[in-house]
Amino acid sequence: MSDTVRMTLDEVRDYARATLRRVGLSEPHVVAVAETMVAGERDGCGSHGLYRLLVAAHSVASGVVVPDAVPVLSRPKPALVRVDGQGGFAQLAFETGREALVEATRANGIAAMALNNIVHFAALWPEVEALVADGLVALAFTPSHAWVAPAGGTKPVFGTNPIAFGWPRPGPNPFVFDFATSMVARGEIELHRRAGKAIPTDWGIDADGNPSADAQAVLAGAMRTFGGHKGSALAAMVELIAGPLIGDLTSAESIARDAGRKGSPIGGELILAIDPAGFLGDAAADHLARAEAMFEAIEGQGARLPGSRRHAARAVSEREGVRVSRALLTDIDAVAGKAK
Repeated sequence: MSDTVRMTLDEVRDYARATLRRVGLSEPHVVAVAETMVAGERDGCGSHGLYRLLVAAHSVASGVVVPDAVPVLSRPKPALVRVDGQGGFAQLAFETGREALVEATRANGIAAMALNNIVHFAALWPEVEALVADGLVALAFTPSHAWVAPAGGTKPVFGTNPIAFGWPRPGPNPFVFDFATSMVARGEIELHRRAGKAIPTDWGIDADGNPSADAQAVLAGAMRTFGGHKGSALAAMVELIAGPLIGDLTSAESIARDAGRKGSPIGGELILAIDPAGFLGDAAADHLARAEAMFEAIEGQGARLPGSRRHAARAVSEREGVRVSRALLTDIDAVAGKAK
């Protein structure tokens, strides 16, 4: 018997939705949360795919997330949108405010949306891609739990603190990148731990501050920022602009609020959107076309354009489906069965 199961993307969606219902999420959250997991599997990012069902189920079972939260939208300023997620997962809060953010961006040229009081465990690229589909340039930032040591330090201060950026391009594939300011997403270390695999020693340190190839030791110690002090500075920026700036938690405050439940990060997210026509008017299309010369210069010399691997994986998965670990599905079913 193969250790993987082939699933179509529709089957991934149905499985994710059924499992989220079993663990107790209300239907609006089920639909919104499942789509980010489909996106992870579709784009070859297993650490953000069905694996996240285990994460979501634990956050529900431990009381970290409010499973039937109803987000509340407000407009504090003409170019600002705020959504209070009421303790629910971030995906539904984003969908609640998305249309208002697009409207504010069209009206003002630039707008921002704060998602407050949310639980966040997913990638950011589906959110910026959704805004790029409306012809906008978008950025997104969110802290997490304090798992990452600053450059030169040994004790966690930052979260993995991802940054995502999206730029519209002709055709179906925009320019989108989404990366943690840590050396790697925490989910990648978790997958290595589950598989009993060693990790690169530059991913993190153990509780004594020593580089380690043991995934469990790093999970109990601290992850590293990428690029030394540069990644550390970006991580600090994310803490500030998606924490205190919008009246929400830092990564240290998030993990303190978690109080040992080991749930997903609690806090906020900041999303910025820019309408090219705000600066450029009717000339926007012409200037966006100029950007294609840069993309061609990158790919023309054999360099990889950020996001291209996800788009390549997407083309295959939409045609052939995806392979999912049989052991993972067994674990998910067991967790969902206990919840039921």
